Amino acid sequence: MTAGLRVCLPDQKLVDALEPMAGVEFVQWDLTGPAPEGRLDLLVPAYMGKPTALAALEGVDVGLVQSQSIGYDGVASVLPAGVTFANAAGVHETSTAELAVGMMVASQRGIPEFVRNQENGTWDNSQRPSLADRRVLLVGYGGVGKAIEARLLPFEAEVTRMASRAREDERGTIYGIDSLYEQLPLHEIVAVSVPLSEQTEKLVDAKFLAAMPDGALLVNVARGPVADTDALLAETSNGRLRVALDVTDPEPLPADHPLWTTPGVLITPHVGGASSAMFPRMVRLLRKQIGLLLEGKDPVNVVLP
Repeated sequence: MTAGLRVCLPDQKLVDALEPMAGVEFVQWDLTGPAPEGRLDLLVPAYMGKPTALAALEGVDVGLVQSQSIGYDGVASVLPAGVTFANAAGVHETSTAELAVGMMVASQRGIPEFVRNQENGTWDNSQRPSLADRRVLLVGYGGVGKAIEARLLPFEAEVTRMASRAREDERGTIYGIDSLYEQLPLHEIVAVSVPLSEQTEKLVDAKFLAAMPDGALLVNVARGPVADTDALLAETSNGRLRVALDVTDPEPLPADHPLWTTPGVLITPHVGGASSAMFPRMVRLLRKQIGLLLEGKDPVNVVLP
């Protein structure tokens, strides 16, 4: 494609950031109301929109849908036939890993308790567990898992990697998920960053949690349904385990849900990728995709079909 590329964006902020480009026409549509007429070579849905919104593309001439998220669970069932879908790999990994490690530090060093103590002037300087020298198991070794590892190593943590299949790299062994229950009892911290699929839904269940040692910390920056909420509540309400969750099931977590007030539970409202780093990285990805399409080349990050 050398000219006449039509790019559909969900809001004026993205339109302004991309600025005029030769051979490119920008149109605006957020998948509500009537679709723009004519072919849309590249369409960007709103950030954090539900996959069901993509049903609005039925009957619309769309080439590539460029998501602003890494995960794409639920998309295949609503994406019209013939439409290509790309995720935002490379946009959110840094921010998500930053939050995951921050939650580890906060949970290990007792930051939530210190904040509560500050409200009533309580001076509790009892010793807390470190992140240094802790054995950390990364369940999921894609972009987010690798970014978490890169940030953990300077903290002098001992990191074990686990992916869907076993393999070796320059740092040694990456364990397969088939060795999960051999590895869980050996680690004081478990960070989960797997994509949501039929295979990973409720991966973190009662059996998974029971295999973790007493006092261990679970960090979930994947998707809420990767963990069984009832099982999380059971293991934290008795004080045996601690959890740090950026995602929950259901989401948003209801205000009266007992997880909010369970000691040892730290919750952030699905903000792993929602940092100042996101928008400029998303703009760079869109510029790259537009450039590739203008040159007649295949786009990057294609995950469907």
